[in-house]
Amino acid sequence: MRTFGNILWFIFGGFISAIISFIEGIILCLTIVFIPVGLQFFKIAKFFLWPMGKRVKPVNSSGFKMVINIIWLILGGWENFLGYGLVGLILCITIIGIPFGKQYFKIARFVATPLGYDFI
Repeated sequence: MRTFGNILWFIFGGFISAIISFIEGIILCLTIVFIPVGLQFFKIAKFFLWPMGKRVKPVNSSGFKMVINIIWLILGGWENFLGYGLVGLILCITIIGIPFGKQYFKIARFVATPLGYDFI
């Protein structure tokens, strides 16, 4: 069932979302301060290709990572969080969309503070 869900995800928007996250990662890497966040967005792009069966795991944030997370949350993370969370809520309206909405909730949690989480 996980493979079928991943195939549906890929066909109905996962590939486009992966490309958008990859481009956002490139843009963030162009800035010096947000290079670590941009590298995390490359992980999000990879996650967007085959998300079913993966989990978001919190990791220990050092002082530098915590400062970058706070700056990111203020400047752009909250917008990404609200956007992915809203898409997740919309998908959860239908029974068929609930598994896909759960994936967007994982991504929303990750993009709010990207240096505090990792995918496993």
